[in-house]
Amino acid sequence: VMLPLSLLRAGKDNPMLVELKNGETYNGILINCDIWMNLSIRDVVCTSRDGSKFWKIPECYIRGNNIKYLRVPDEVIDKVVEEPTKRERDNAGRGRGRGRGGSVGGRGGGRG
Repeated sequence: VMLPLSLLRAGKDNPMLVELKNGETYNGILINCDIWMNLSIRDVVCTSRDGSKFWKIPECYIRGNNIKYLRVPDEVIDKVVEEPTKRERDNAGRGRGRGRGGSVGGRGGGRG
């Protein structure tokens, strides 16, 4: 399972395009990301929503809840280390343990 945050972590120090919900786009190199998908990017070219204006910004911070989509290079996708899902993490290394469940053991034996 490829999770969005594992993709972003693999994308550090790589170029990426970020489009915001308001239509602006930011092209730059990903510096860092956090669990809320907030991004820090450097060497940024910002494009206005209608594409008529451009700004060059040395560094900027983008709040994750404003992001509409991200475009990353294919090489980044190949580098992604697939992370186990929460269910896989929770079940890892578990034995039978105590409690209900299973068809053997416990008081009273099996049914039927």
